[in-house]
Amino acid sequence: MTTTTALKENKYPLGKLISLLISIAAFLFFWLVPRTFFGVDDSGTPILSIVEQRTVAIFVMAALMWMTECIPSWTTSVVIIVVMLLTISNSSISFLKNAGTAESLGTLVNYKSILATFADPTIMLFLGGFILAIAATKSGLDVKLAKVLLLPFGTKPKFVLMGFLLVIALFSAFMSNTATAAMMLTFLAPVLKTLPKEERGTAGLALAIPIAANIGGMCTPIGTPPNAIALGYLRDALHVNIGFGEWVIKMLPFVLVMLFISWLLLLKVFPFTTDKIELKIESNHKTTKKDIIVYVTFAITILLWMLDKVTGINSNVVAMIPVGVFCATGVIGKDDLKLVDWSVLWMVAGGFALGLALNKTGLAEDMVNAIPFSSWNPIVILLIGCLLAYGLSNFIANTAAANLLVPILTAIAVSVGDLLDPIGGVKTLIVGIAMSCSLAMLLPISTPPNAIAHSTGLIKVKDMVKIGALVGVCGLVLGYLMLRYVGI
Repeated sequence: MTTTTALKENKYPLGKLISLLISIAAFLFFWLVPRTFFGVDDSGTPILSIVEQRTVAIFVMAALMWMTECIPSWTTSVVIIVVMLLTISNSSISFLKNAGTAESLGTLVNYKSILATFADPTIMLFLGGFILAIAATKSGLDVKLAKVLLLPFGTKPKFVLMGFLLVIALFSAFMSNTATAAMMLTFLAPVLKTLPKEERGTAGLALAIPIAANIGGMCTPIGTPPNAIALGYLRDALHVNIGFGEWVIKMLPFVLVMLFISWLLLLKVFPFTTDKIELKIESNHKTTKKDIIVYVTFAITILLWMLDKVTGINSNVVAMIPVGVFCATGVIGKDDLKLVDWSVLWMVAGGFALGLALNKTGLAEDMVNAIPFSSWNPIVILLIGCLLAYGLSNFIANTAAANLLVPILTAIAVSVGDLLDPIGGVKTLIVGIAMSCSLAMLLPISTPPNAIAHSTGLIKVKDMVKIGALVGVCGLVLGYLMLRYVGI
């Protein structure tokens, strides 16, 4: 490869470059504009402090970068944390800390609190989940489970479809949605190739992968990042603790009903004409002593997660058990740690840091006071929040959408207090946002599992939009009813 060719291949896309420049320009605009631009009080004093104005600039830059993906989403999170440390923390650059009077400067954020978002308990919960998934793949447990779990569904197409939905959902509850989708497509790809080209059911089978992966992720706190983000804010900002087992018990019925609805929709929209589908799932992996350690640790970890309210061991602490056991026994080595999806962890950390800045600087309170949310109907607040989350998540990463919306809606929930009781309280709003993010699956770009399914070439975008819209609407309606009348 010549140097010229390499430079061409590494050339930054023009569209992303423009988006990056717009993001930086917006940051500079909100940083440099007079504070009176945001409004003044009765005495003519700007309503925002200098630190709050800087936080607005950081928030706008983060939002634009996340929405346009001009740089990777996780990179945006790291960038905003670094910018926060240098500009709004109590360890920021000297001339920035000493700008204006103490009153006009506002409240600086403790730099230790910002750095601590990288090791937030929720981040540790996810880390434990990733380590479990890596160990399961390394020991062949995932393939063995898939083979055993799909066996009872036989060879009738409609039951094979049901089996795929249930098994993918189960795996997605504890593993990365993307990894689950890729693994299940490996099993399904040979089968899809043998079916006739005119067989509509092939599209249904392919679409079952992202649908089940997205829905299944809602079942546990570690199933998808929006769940963890919601739990983190409920715990830290609202002092509402939802246990791992408590979450699963409440969400499992919703997930099962949604999978059943999805099964019926897929059969209706993509009916099968063939009468037999045979799946061949083979594994040459031979069980070793280390595999036994994985099996036992996996079972114990899930059991402790489910019984966290009984044992008194926090689910975040339980998540560290497999990390300790697998590292101590050699199941996980230093090379395996490279397989952890650190980008997801850092991206979630960026959202927590952004929320921390909104709250500690007082910006969240000022934003809420600027809009009379207390006079709004609580159902309107819920609908706007969920529809925003659903709409954004169809075009940007669901983690990014949750990172943007959950801090703001948490501040709103704190400000309106008991006014949310008619719709089920604060938990309904915040968990509803997380669920709405996970239900967004209209387009190939909506989620990685969608992109993986679309890569088969068996799915037209209009088919994905149709089934994604149907599943999304059903999920939003059913999700509200569940949160409102069953609670979480």
